[in-house]
Amino acid sequence: MGTLTGTLEIPAMAKVLEFTKSVKHSAGTVICAQGKRCSDVYLIQDGIVKLTAVSRRGRTAVLGLLGKGDFFGEECLKNQETHSTSAVALVPTSTIAIARDTMLRLLRQEKELASHFLNHLLLRNQRMQQDLVNHMFDSSEKRLARVLLLLANYQEASKGPSILGRISHDNLAEMAGTTRQRVNFFMNKFRRMGFIQYNGSIKVHSSLRKILED
Repeated sequence: MGTLTGTLEIPAMAKVLEFTKSVKHSAGTVICAQGKRCSDVYLIQDGIVKLTAVSRRGRTAVLGLLGKGDFFGEECLKNQETHSTSAVALVPTSTIAIARDTMLRLLRQEKELASHFLNHLLLRNQRMQQDLVNHMFDSSEKRLARVLLLLANYQEASKGPSILGRISHDNLAEMAGTTRQRVNFFMNKFRRMGFIQYNGSIKVHSSLRKILED
C-alpha cells in the first residue's frame, strides 16, 4: 500500500487547507468509528492510519494502512450516514477534515483534484484486494514481512521519528493476521538472518523481500 504524493500541491486543495485546522491524534486514537455519523472526508497530513472493520460476532479485521496524502471517510460523498469502517491512528498522526459539501464542490469544479482523488480510490481498492489475496494464500511469515516492508516505506517517506519503533508486536500481529507469539518468533528469525535490526527499535533492510520470493 503506497501513498499519494503531491496532494497538498494541488492548488484547489492547498487553498482549502489554508482555512482548515489540522488535528493531531495520539497513537491508538479512533479518528472515525464504524457505525458513527459520517460527514467529513479526511486527509492525512502525517502519520499512519489503519482501517478496521468489526463483524457482527465482534471480530476485528485490519483492512488496510494509509499514509501521508491518503484520504479516508469518503463514504459521506454518496450520502452514506454512517462510517462502514473505523480509522485508527497507528502512530501519532495529523489529519484535516474536509466537510462533505466542500469536498463535493471541489470535485465538481477542480478537474485536477477530481482526477487525483479518483486515482487514490482506485489504487487503494487495488491494494486492498491484493492484501486480501495475500492474506488468504500467504503464510503468516510472509504477511508479517509485507507489513514490515510497508511500514519501512512509510518511514522512509515521512523522514520523521521512527515509526516502527512505536508499533507494538500486538499491532504487528493484528495487521499480519497472526498471534503475538508468531510475531515474536518471526522477528527473531528475521534478525538472525540479517533482514532486520531489532534492539528496541526496528530497522528493516530491503533484503527482507527475499522472504516473499520463497
